[in-house]
Amino acid sequence: MTPAALDEQREKYLSLLSEKFPTCQAVYTEVINLEAILNLPKATEHFISDVHGDCEQFDHIINNCSGVIRERVRSVFRHRLTACEQAELCTLIYYPDEKLRRVAEAHLDTPTWYREALAQLIELARYLSDAYTRSKVRKAMPVAYAYIIDELLHASPGVASSRAAYHERIVDSIIETGSVCDFIRSLAALIKRLAVDHVHVVGDLFDRGAHGDAIVDRLMAYHSLDIQWGNHDICWMGAAAGSEACVATVVRNCVHYQTLDILEGSYGISLRELALFAEKAYADGDMLSPVEKAISVIMFKLTGQLIMRHPEFDMADRLLLGHIDLTAGKVRVGGRDLELSTRDLPTLDPKSPYELTGEERRVVDGLVESFTHSRRLRRHVDFLYEKGSVYLAYNNNLLFHGCVPMRPDGSFRPVRMGSRHVAGRAYLDACDRMARIAWHERTPEALDWMWYLWCGLGSPLCGRNIKTFERTFVLDRASWAEEQDPYFELACEAPACEHVLAEFGLSGGAAHIINGHTPVAQGRGESPVRGGGRRLVIDGGFCRAYHSKTGIAGYTLIVDAQGMRIKAHRPYDAIGDVVADRGDIYSDDDQLEVNARPLIVADTDTGAHIRSQIDDLTALLDAYRTGDLPERGGAQGFPRV
Repeated sequence: MTPAALDEQREKYLSLLSEKFPTCQAVYTEVINLEAILNLPKATEHFISDVHGDCEQFDHIINNCSGVIRERVRSVFRHRLTACEQAELCTLIYYPDEKLRRVAEAHLDTPTWYREALAQLIELARYLSDAYTRSKVRKAMPVAYAYIIDELLHASPGVASSRAAYHERIVDSIIETGSVCDFIRSLAALIKRLAVDHVHVVGDLFDRGAHGDAIVDRLMAYHSLDIQWGNHDICWMGAAAGSEACVATVVRNCVHYQTLDILEGSYGISLRELALFAEKAYADGDMLSPVEKAISVIMFKLTGQLIMRHPEFDMADRLLLGHIDLTAGKVRVGGRDLELSTRDLPTLDPKSPYELTGEERRVVDGLVESFTHSRRLRRHVDFLYEKGSVYLAYNNNLLFHGCVPMRPDGSFRPVRMGSRHVAGRAYLDACDRMARIAWHERTPEALDWMWYLWCGLGSPLCGRNIKTFERTFVLDRASWAEEQDPYFELACEAPACEHVLAEFGLSGGAAHIINGHTPVAQGRGESPVRGGGRRLVIDGGFCRAYHSKTGIAGYTLIVDAQGMRIKAHRPYDAIGDVVADRGDIYSDDDQLEVNARPLIVADTDTGAHIRSQIDDLTALLDAYRTGDLPERGGAQGFPRV
């Protein structure tokens, strides 16, 4: 673009900007606002990964903000409340409905109790609100009580007695009108909203646990978040887009993990035809149920067809149906004859092992129809696309679920996509585009790629040679071992991490890779901190199914003005027990980094964006002063957005 064209474009931009800020005074006001915001404390970020459908655990973590609320309660009340009283206040914030019900059942719901609870909640909310503009706090308040909460939050200690009486009367009226419980719920929600400004979900909302749909519902109601797709998420997204291989995989996983209610109850996907077909075609009494055998065979036939369509996927070793000898009860895998867990595979034709029977085709067509026409699933997948991506670079942290494919020498491995090979950041960008094409255009190539992103060795969401066939049909567990991309080993050392970070434009000691995907077995001495502190793996087994493997109930990461803390959560009780016993989600903190000084908004990506806005406003002000643009008059400034 020529200098003249750039000048013209700049002039048009400033002219548009002047519609919002039509006078010098309006510009002054906005610049003052923005400069002030730059000096606020950096807000708290909360990182979560690999929830895997465990909604109760997820709710626990979201409600206590990975211990942030408990820390803030301790900071405000440590000299005035006992540990037991602090725990009571925390449970009231986490689960106000359950706590208020138990207080009423114990006949403790007196005006005195309500006054004390309200005073504590208001003081804590006031403390947390100091990190934000008054405008942002006001927008976070529930609309019904915004005026009242605003008045109470900005009451200053030691005010004149008339003003103190005014605030006391507000509290008394809340109690007398019978709205106190609703008001407490609103204050608790505001406190949780202010405790964490933004949540990062580093993949895998679905599978293993039964309520991935409920987790998405919770996230859709959350105030600020982003999602980095995991391989389980992408498989569900591919199924919703109409990929037959992804549909069969999702159904097989739900059958295997016994979470069928998410399909039938939550998304309205009928499994009747599959169940009837399985009952007719397959025998019972094996290690596998007839339904699991039926959908597994269908899945391996469909994925086999897909692999043969795409030799560039380099997955010919997964074409195992053609190496089954039912008479001998064996399958040849990697040059070895291994014993099958079942010989009951009546729909397998040795001459055409990947061809669906007529009944299997009807089952597949019906399932695809159900997946693509489920309105609730479509809403959820739309949300995953709106808030999600393959990776995110944010505040000097690089977030992605799996890996950046690498060669053993540490260079980025080119992966073939169509007629070209792509590596590094360009490859992850291409995968992101392919996923969006699958949803919006549903091209056959893109739909096939959704399945590859689920399980391919070269997938940045997976990076493993997934042995689903062996885990389903082979008794020898030694054959279940899965080859991993070299990234996972190389990124245990700092040079490889720095190489990856540089590829995405990040550098310096404060830059980190934040991964999920590979459960960290803390019980066996594994650490989530790798690469000399440059890489954090926060998959600690959120889902109950992983607790025995990892020895904990998940990792989360907290990043605030003071530094970074990774938290290893201990197994938790049910919500009712937590409330009854004044329990909590207790965590072992690992203070990863402490900032040399508390960070402010100016130190963040938001700060960089604000400085850019200030530069634009300064240019607009210069245009007004030089007469290049006339002031429009009228408006005297605008409220903060």
